[in-house]
Amino acid sequence: MTVNYISLAAQFAIACFAIGSFICTIRMFKGPSPQDRAWALDAMYVNCMLLIVTLGILFRTSWYYDIALLIALFGFVGTAALAKFLLRGEVIEP
Repeated sequence: MTVNYISLAAQFAIACFAIGSFICTIRMFKGPSPQDRAWALDAMYVNCMLLIVTLGILFRTSWYYDIALLIALFGFVGTAALAKFLLRGEVIEP
């Protein structure tokens, strides 16, 4: 009987990232301050990106890596815009 350790590790990682994303979602809705909500949103972007990369490893296809790259890009831009909004109260300066 052969055991595919990569598949088992990928499934375990997918479960961990899904739990982490769920916990971040709870913190995002119940956060006591806007900074906590922004931090939870940033952590959720990272968890979702890693979840998709792990799916790419599990299914052995490269389409997931492109999607994860887009999520990372939008997550960075969104976090930068949210941080600027929380500091100054506006994103686009006149």
